[in-house]
Amino acid sequence: MPWYAVHTRSRHEDKVYTGLVQKSFNTFLPKIEVWSKRKDRRKKIMVSMFPGYLFAELLSLDNQTKLDVLKTYGVVRILGKPNSHEPIPVPNEKIDAIRRLIESKVEIQHFQYPKEGETAKIMDGPFKGIEGVVLRTDYKKELFVVSIDLLQRSVAIQLKGFQIVKI
Repeated sequence: MPWYAVHTRSRHEDKVYTGLVQKSFNTFLPKIEVWSKRKDRRKKIMVSMFPGYLFAELLSLDNQTKLDVLKTYGVVRILGKPNSHEPIPVPNEKIDAIRRLIESKVEIQHFQYPKEGETAKIMDGPFKGIEGVVLRTDYKKELFVVSIDLLQRSVAIQLKGFQIVKI
């Protein structure tokens, strides 16, 4: 039976999951445990591995099934080809790989590296807390050249991926 990726409204993954389960659809919402960033404390919370998405196993993809999924509160669309309304199934191997990854309890981290021209904040090193503009990137080597304005002078420094965060 094919799986399909369902795009949800922002932060509505749990509501869509509950709605699809109530409609007797087999659904899969992969969640990972991450440290929350609160001002006064840190604690581990469960968040969606793919924010804004979950997976639904649909036996047949007739119009009534699509309509039942799309009428669920919080559903935006079923992912498919860009210029048509035909949904594309997610291979079972990929769903199995995601399940194994979640069951392994390996710590997973999401990175959103800044692109050239975007502002970024330095999170580690002697320039910690300073913001600058990314001039060059090398994603394979995780190198970023960031321009920082200090006393009306621009200083370019090279940083590793863990030292920089997109603003």
